[in-house]
Amino acid sequence: MDLRLELVLLPVVDVDRAKAFYSEKLGFSVHVDHRAGDDFRVVQLDPPGSACSVSVGKGITDAAPGSVRGLHLVVDDIEAVHKELTSRGVTVAGIRHMTPGGWVDGVDPGHSPYNSFAEFADPDGNTWVLQEVRREQGEKDGAAG
Repeated sequence: MDLRLELVLLPVVDVDRAKAFYSEKLGFSVHVDHRAGDDFRVVQLDPPGSACSVSVGKGITDAAPGSVRGLHLVVDDIEAVHKELTSRGVTVAGIRHMTPGGWVDGVDPGHSPYNSFAEFADPDGNTWVLQEVRREQGEKDGAAG
């Protein structure tokens, strides 16, 4: 049985503001921008390299704007992505990693898969987590993503 996650709905207040944030600041590709009357609009965007899209719009969900928490974007090089997003004007929290003693600032020195993180939010407060997984290492170690 194959189950492929293809679309996540993000509740937002202002569709145009959200579309601009995701396409211009994060570099997501706009796949669809469709309106059907005054009460329905869907904008589907794809994160670079992802098989799963996100949609913002009007009349697509009854969830409260900003209520989505902790969506993960897996990246090969968290430091490079952090630098790129902040240069585009995205407010990204500092990179941190987990140790046996708790959270420590900075990237995991060994770049262990699934252990370096940084968070940001869209203009409505939906939150995202950057998570570093260097695919060659994750595959070698038998980790799944």
